[in-house]
Amino acid sequence: MRQQGLNAYRRTEVQSRTPIELVVMLYDGALRFVAVAQDALRRRDIPARREATSRLLAIVSELQSTLDLERGGEVAARLDGLYDYVTRRILDVTAHNDEAALDEVRRLLETLRDGWQALARTATIDPMVAAVAARPAGPQTLEQTR
Repeated sequence: MRQQGLNAYRRTEVQSRTPIELVVMLYDGALRFVAVAQDALRRRDIPARREATSRLLAIVSELQSTLDLERGGEVAARLDGLYDYVTRRILDVTAHNDEAALDEVRRLLETLRDGWQALARTATIDPMVAAVAARPAGPQTLEQTR
């Protein structure tokens, strides 16, 4: 019963957010999994690292798949390339236990999150920015961030 209530709360939370706020939530989740992966890497806990990097990859993939490359113009194209790079760096973590790659991913995602959070605080949103921040799939997508 408690799980049903939690799921209903999450659905309401997602449905009441703007597309840009949902993007910020995805970045928050990604950063949580970076921290989990860093901790697991330091503890040499391969299963925990694998789970955290898998969730991190899923979130980055979701962020990338929501880009509207036609309407988002150069901003969307650059984000697409950056998400490709972040994905490669996450794969370096899994293949080589590369802590420096994970730290780089964290810094990049923090910078992007801060930018999107600043946009979320503004009263008016440029239509191109709105196109770049197309609405993520919904509650099941944000479930990945938990």
